[in-house]
Amino acid sequence: MKVLVTGASGFVGRHALPALAARGFEVHAVARSPIPGAVVHAADLLDAAERRALLADVAPSHLLHLAWDAEPGRYWTSPSNLDWVSASLDLARSFHDIGGRRFVGVGTCAEYTWGDPRFDEATSPCRPATLYGAAKDGTRRILAAYAESVGLSFAWGRLFYLYGPGERRGRLVSDAAHALLTGAEFPTSPGHQRRDFLHVVDAASALAALLDGPVTGAVNIGSGEAVPVRTLLDGLATRTGRFDLVRYGARTLGPSEPAAIEAAVARLSGEVGFRPRFTLETGLDDTLSWWRNRLGGSRLSRGVTP
Repeated sequence: MKVLVTGASGFVGRHALPALAARGFEVHAVARSPIPGAVVHAADLLDAAERRALLADVAPSHLLHLAWDAEPGRYWTSPSNLDWVSASLDLARSFHDIGGRRFVGVGTCAEYTWGDPRFDEATSPCRPATLYGAAKDGTRRILAAYAESVGLSFAWGRLFYLYGPGERRGRLVSDAAHALLTGAEFPTSPGHQRRDFLHVVDAASALAALLDGPVTGAVNIGSGEAVPVRTLLDGLATRTGRFDLVRYGARTLGPSEPAAIEAAVARLSGEVGFRPRFTLETGLDDTLSWWRNRLGGSRLSRGVTP
């Protein structure tokens, strides 16, 4: 089996490659620089000619499509979402045209209608509140209809709240870890909102398992247990010894922010057969270890526990 992974150098993609290799896939990656364990192809996926030439050259049997605009603070409303809708639809069509068999796209919990505390693939409505969520939801709906019409095996992994090694700045856990390890204050909301956090290695492994099986349709990729944001931040503060730097209530929570976002994971556990490797506790340990190595001892805040 030969898999092509788009967005292979991204936060999830870099962890998906070894998970796919461990399942026996010949791994091909779309990226700009070499990646250990994968055959790398440089291509602009927003260029139709390059996109189609790539598929003709690699001729993969499986495709994991992770590439999308995910720049923190920008992607929710970016017009580039429209470019990625178009590119994703053509990617799936071109993949089928060259004989591809199994396509897994990657979506988001932002496809759901905010309000219900727990989101189930079968019963929770999808009426996204953002352009990003609408673009992902629209892409899934069209691809599902197309796949059914041509006999393409299609699944859609909906990611919830990820954290872990390699997360870029501008997101909750990466910014909090960086601040506490470097002795900077971290202003945040009161932290009572509950979110479903999943370690990125588990998310990548779940997507690999989904690709390597027969399950079709939308599948939530989450832990199945939402925790208060304060619980996660307290965990980081405990491990760094810097409770004094966390400023709860310094920022207000937007009125559109739901009180709870939690994934129903019956399909992930029962049909895909996936169980997370990391608990929140071991996941935070792993994340801080990565940040310590990245920052180096000379930059770490005094008083930080090793």
